[in-house]
Amino acid sequence: MNAARIIALYRHPVKGLSAEPLSEVTLGDDGWFPADRIHAVENGPSGFDPDNPVHRPKIAYLMLMRQARLAHLRTHYDDATSTLILTRDGQELARGNLFTAEGRAAIEDFLTGFMGLEARGPLKVLNAPPGYRFMDSATSGFVSLLNLATVRELAERTGRAISPLRFRMNIHVDGWAPGAELDLVGRTLTIAGTPFTVLKRTVRCPATEVNPETAERDLDVVAALRRFYDHADCGLYLRPLAGGMLRLGDRVELAPHSPEQASPH
Repeated sequence: MNAARIIALYRHPVKGLSAEPLSEVTLGDDGWFPADRIHAVENGPSGFDPDNPVHRPKIAYLMLMRQARLAHLRTHYDDATSTLILTRDGQELARGNLFTAEGRAAIEDFLTGFMGLEARGPLKVLNAPPGYRFMDSATSGFVSLLNLATVRELAERTGRAISPLRFRMNIHVDGWAPGAELDLVGRTLTIAGTPFTVLKRTVRCPATEVNPETAERDLDVVAALRRFYDHADCGLYLRPLAGGMLRLGDRVELAPHSPEQASPH
């Protein structure tokens, strides 16, 4: 299996809101992709307790699967001040420090008006306590990886342009054959020398129907995956086994001790 290279890095500071591109990122000892899904917007009372964080279904929060209009918004998250800035078409709409009551209220008030009847109850910004992230499932991995060749092949088969941003993954790589990543579960990858265990394939959901540029539901990606590949998987969840820095252009390859095997697709 050939080595791949990192083409893009993304984080999603607020679950359901837009991706932010990065040129590099430093993974800490906790294994999580930094500042990814560290906030969520509760869509009506969910029972989430930050002092005893237990995974809640993603429908408890604003999310693209149910609220496609969120894709109209662009976000910028300033790590130094924990400030979220929401824009649309280059115009700032709201900003607030998500670790202050005043800042959270500014974001909540804007989103309440923006979502209208799609708000099931009071909207409340939640902050992830240490060791927790607002992931789609309790068994999601710490870091996600997308093979761009797989996305290109799916686009060719559907005859439609498909933005990789539909899949909301952290690491975009190129250099592998389409679908080659799906046979790597249980294997070890090294990225810029940092080892990662491949935990599971990523099962896609209807959030991928939403075009991240237009906010329209214009393609049933899950149905296309099932039609062409007999499954709904696209991407991988990983767990880093050590800290380390990732940069654009870094090599992604099987660890030397991992035996190569064919990757039928």
